Amino acid sequence: MNYDKICDEILELSQNIRYAAVYDYGELHDKIRPGVKSHLSREETETSLSQAIYRWSTRKKTADKIGTPIFALAKYEKIYRITIPIGGAGLILITTELDVDVNQIVDKILEIRDLHSN
Repeated sequence: MNYDKICDEILELSQNIRYAAVYDYGELHDKIRPGVKSHLSREETETSLSQAIYRWSTRKKTADKIGTPIFALAKYEKIYRITIPIGGAGLILITTELDVDVNQIVDKILEIRDLHSN
């Protein structure tokens, strides 16, 4: 999978997407929108993503009862943070400004993910 291309395509979806990353096999592939200042350091982002991978593994344990998890959303004072599974144990991470239609963004990212997963 071309993770850099996935990040580029995600950033092209909306000017309100600040950051796009794919974290897979312990490696972080990421891009930030030009002119945007990151709130977290790269190390903080990697730590956060390794914790997110663990949370996804716990979500999968209830899939037979409530269905497969599709995405997770956290709203912070400054951003939305969206995680979406990719591949076997990878995650797509996106941060956006607060004035977005999260479901519309997620639907488009799922299309990009599925296009690159085949």
